[in-house]
Amino acid sequence: MKKTLLFLLIGIGTPKLVAQSTGYWQQHVDYKMEVTMDVKTYQYHGKQELVYTNNSADTLRRVFYHLYNNAFQPGSEMDMRLQTIKDPDGRMVTKTKVGDKEIKESRIAKLQPNEIGYLHVSNFKQDDVTAVAKEVETILEVTLAKPILPGKSTTFTLDFAGQVPVQIRRSGRNNKEGVELSMAQWYPKMAEFDFEGWHADAYIAREFHGVWGNFDVKITIDKNYLLGGSGYLQNGNEIGFNYQDKDVVVTVPKKQKTLTWHFIAPNVHDFTWAADKNYLHDVVPTNFGTTLHFIYKNNPKIIENWKQAEPKTVQLMEYYNKIVGKYPYQQYSVIQGGDGGMEYAMCTLILGEGTFDGLVGVIAHEMGHSWFQHILATNESKHSWMDEGFTSFIEDLGLNELADKKAENPFAGSYKSYINLANSGKEQPLSTHADRYDENRSYSIASYSKGEVFLAQIQYLIGKENLMKTVKRYYSEFRFKHPTPNDIKRTAERVSGANLDWYLTDWTETLNTIDYGIKAVEGATDGVPKTGISLERIGRTPMPIDILVEYTDGSKESFYIPLRMMSFEKENPTPEIARTVLKDWAWGNPNYTFEINKSKDKIKKIIIDPSGLMADVKPENNSYEVK
Repeated sequence: MKKTLLFLLIGIGTPKLVAQSTGYWQQHVDYKMEVTMDVKTYQYHGKQELVYTNNSADTLRRVFYHLYNNAFQPGSEMDMRLQTIKDPDGRMVTKTKVGDKEIKESRIAKLQPNEIGYLHVSNFKQDDVTAVAKEVETILEVTLAKPILPGKSTTFTLDFAGQVPVQIRRSGRNNKEGVELSMAQWYPKMAEFDFEGWHADAYIAREFHGVWGNFDVKITIDKNYLLGGSGYLQNGNEIGFNYQDKDVVVTVPKKQKTLTWHFIAPNVHDFTWAADKNYLHDVVPTNFGTTLHFIYKNNPKIIENWKQAEPKTVQLMEYYNKIVGKYPYQQYSVIQGGDGGMEYAMCTLILGEGTFDGLVGVIAHEMGHSWFQHILATNESKHSWMDEGFTSFIEDLGLNELADKKAENPFAGSYKSYINLANSGKEQPLSTHADRYDENRSYSIASYSKGEVFLAQIQYLIGKENLMKTVKRYYSEFRFKHPTPNDIKRTAERVSGANLDWYLTDWTETLNTIDYGIKAVEGATDGVPKTGISLERIGRTPMPIDILVEYTDGSKESFYIPLRMMSFEKENPTPEIARTVLKDWAWGNPNYTFEINKSKDKIKKIIIDPSGLMADVKPENNSYEVK
C-alpha cells in the first residue's frame, strides 16, 4: 500500500444538462479562498472571491450567505432548539442525574467566549463597489450595489474571520477521539436560489443545500499538520511531506513554521477539510479510476480496523458504480473526524474508534451520499428523505452484497422502523421541512427509513428490474443538478409505463397508510371445488396486491390484482410459481373478492405480499392459515 500525499488534479467535465422540465436552469459559483488558521487560538481569517452567475430569469437585488459557525453560541436558534425539543441530540447535550430524573442541558449554552464558534464578514464588495451586508445570526443578507440581470455574472469579494467551536455538531475542534480540526461549514457559503426562490435557512443542526461550482482554496496552517478533504491537492511536492507508520517527517526548512495547502475541487457544492498532527494517510488505487484516501489517527487500537476497511470500501464503491452509475471524481477520502458520520464533497468525516462492522457500515452510508446528495443534489432541507433514504437504500444493498449470508429483504429493518413510527401517532409527512419535525426520532425514521421504503416499495409496484433501471436513469439524467421528488417519480414512470403520481402524493405529502386484510375465506356450498376469498382495503393508500396460496399437497399458486389507477401490470416476480392475473381493483371500492378453483380444505395458507415489500402497517391481518 503506497503511502504518500500526492493528490493529482484530474479535470472533471460538466455533463450535458438534461432538463427536469422545460427551461431548467441552476445558478453557478466559482470560489477562490485563502485562509490562515491559528492552531493555538483556533481562530482563522481569510479572503474570498466569488464569481456568481445568475442563470435564472429573475433580476436579483439581494443575495444570501450561510454563516454556519454562528450557531455555536449561547442563545442562538440552535441553542434554543436544543433546549426545547423533546429528544435533543445526545451529542449536543450534557446529562446529569437529579434524583430519579435525568436532566439534559444544551452544551452550546455553556460555551465560553474562547469556545464558541463564529464567522463574521467584513469589507463586502460587488465588482469593487461596497454593498450592504447584514449579519442575521447564521445568515448574511446582502443588498447588492447593482442588480444581477438574467444571464449575467458578478464578482463578490469579502474578508472573513472565524473561530472553530469546540466539537458540538459535525464541525469543530478536538472531537471526542482527539481529532483537532473538523472544518465543515466553515466559510461564508452562498445560499441557493432556484425555481422556488432563495433557500436561506437558519442553521439548527439539520441539513444543507448549496450552489454547484468550482473551488480554489489555499489553507495556511502549522507545518506539523496533515490535511485531507474536498478537492485535489495541487502542491504535494512543494509542501514536502512524507509519511511513515508512526511519525510524520517534515522535510521543509526548520525556520518555516507554516505550510500552505492548495486544493482545487471542480463541480461540487461544498468544500470541507480536516487537520491533525497525528494523522496517518493511506492511498488505495482502484481498477475503476478512483483513488481512495484513508486519513485516520495514529492510534494502535484502530489501525487494524481501518486497514481492513480499505478493501471493503473499494468493493462498496465498485458496487455503487454498478447499480447507480460511475462516481465521476478521481478521488474520494475517508477521514476520521466530526462527531459521527457526515457526507461532504469528495469525502466524509467519520468517527473511527468503534467496531469493524460499525466502521464499514458508516463508510457504506456516508460514501453512498456521494451519489445521493453530492452528485444528485436534492434540497435536503426540504426533501431529506431523498438523500438519506436513497442513500440508506444503496447502503443496505451494498452491505448485503458484502455479506457472507445474503438477506432476502435487505430493507426489512427500515420497513419495521417505518411501521413502528406510523403506528406511534408521532409521524409527520415526508414533505415536512427537516427543521420542523417535533422530535428528532420522527425526523430520523421518516428521512432514513420511510425514504428508503419509498424506493424499495417501487420494486413491489413495478418490479426489481424496472426499479434498478429507474435508479440508473435517474442518476444519468439528473447528476450535477438539483432533482425534486417529481423527478424520481417521473423517471420510474418513464422506465415502466406505470402511473405513479398517486404513490408520490400519498407516500410523501400525507400520513395515509397501507393496510389490506384477508376478510374471509369461504368454501363453495354447492359442492363445486371452489373457494371465495374476500379482501378489504382498510388504509387510505392503494396498492396492487400480490397473493401467494399454499396448498396442503405442497404446491403453490400466486395471484396478482393490478391497481386500476396505475394502468400497469407487473411482471411475475416469482416466475417459478404459476401466476393468475385477476381483474384490477379500483380505489373507490374498499372490498374485493375472487375465487380459487380448489376446495377450501385443500388450502393450507394464503399470504398477502409474500415478499414483504409492501409496507402494510397492520401485517397481522395479511395471512390466513389452517393449523
